[in-house]
Amino acid sequence: MPNGSSARRPIVTIFLTVFLDLLGVGIIIPITAPLLIEGNELVDATMSYSQRTNLLGWLLGIFSLCQFFSAPLLGSLSDKFGRRKVLFYSLFATIFGYILFSLGIYLRNIPLLFISRGFLGAAAGNLSVVYSAIADVSDPQAKARNFGLVGAAFSLGFIVGPVMGGLLSDDSLVSWFSYATPFAFSALLATLNLVLIYLNFPETLATPNRQAVISVWTGVRNLGKGFNSETLRPIFIVVFLFTLGFSFFIQFFQVFLIKKFAWTAQQLSYYFGYVGVWGVITQGGLLRLLSKRFKPQRVIVITLFFNALAYLVFLLPQVGWQMFLVVPLLSIPQGLTFPNLSSLASNAAPPQLQGETLGIQQSVQTLAQFVVTPIGGFALGVFGVSSVLWCASAFVMLAWLVFYGLIWRRQEPSSPLAVGNQ
Repeated sequence: MPNGSSARRPIVTIFLTVFLDLLGVGIIIPITAPLLIEGNELVDATMSYSQRTNLLGWLLGIFSLCQFFSAPLLGSLSDKFGRRKVLFYSLFATIFGYILFSLGIYLRNIPLLFISRGFLGAAAGNLSVVYSAIADVSDPQAKARNFGLVGAAFSLGFIVGPVMGGLLSDDSLVSWFSYATPFAFSALLATLNLVLIYLNFPETLATPNRQAVISVWTGVRNLGKGFNSETLRPIFIVVFLFTLGFSFFIQFFQVFLIKKFAWTAQQLSYYFGYVGVWGVITQGGLLRLLSKRFKPQRVIVITLFFNALAYLVFLLPQVGWQMFLVVPLLSIPQGLTFPNLSSLASNAAPPQLQGETLGIQQSVQTLAQFVVTPIGGFALGVFGVSSVLWCASAFVMLAWLVFYGLIWRRQEPSSPLAVGNQ
């Protein structure tokens, strides 16, 4: 296994790995909704708007369902066999999934798209492995900062990726570009990521847990285990509700922009690239400053509340350019909440169960994402595009109420979740 400077600085290697992975994901962000909602390249022109939104919802949902099962499974596998091996082999499924999606668009084969999304969802479970690797090399004080660094890699991928996706699908730039091109390019990026892990990713797990239980039903069992834990239960309830709200927004906001402002894939790509800029500013800069002074609880109790209000602000703009003005109001509290919730869950778990615990957290998130997708697709078709923002705000506000009541006000000073300054 390669050693060297990457082994001495694993955070840098993890950052590059996540960036390349999310660059591939970011490329396809502005493509899927226009492909199904507005275009006729894939679906029949006679298909109604309601049918299209439902199809979009289920296509997004199969990804989350497969990720729900794979996240704790891959987390436990990484506890038993090491982070590097699991991350390396999961990327093969990513490459295969992107190739299938590109072929599905080219062949106008919707079932092939669903199979592709299944592979991509299963591979996306490796995020729990990434967070476990971060936990391996971070002390409790540094976890929020380092989780934020991974969040910054996400956001950086979302800056470059959507813009590239918009350009790669624009046949006015190159005649053979199409909606299939970004997915083929994403497969190439995933291959580059595979090479990077093979050459530079160090094994971060010092003591493998050879007793870790490996089962495809780990996700279902671990949900029960997580929600039966007095320490972890309130955290996972907050994570579930917060992710419900966030998923209403992130999964269907493209449809909102398409219907309200008639934005094209290229315009969507520039907008989501701008969203990524604020993500980098928040998680790469502001979060690191705040994590040096405040424990995660102090940050979350503020950011959750403002996050809920921010979704409603997106209803106010009446012309497209005004949507750029409101992005920081959401990106800042959102970018501060995610890594601090991960840090909270990690700090509450023993070192030998980091992979399992963070795998449970990702299962909670992906379960919420799956629940949202068919509901969101239905709501768009029946209640209109504004419904997703109202739902997002309501669920995040509920997450804040639960956090305030069950975590912020009830922790003893000796608890691993105790509040206070660092």
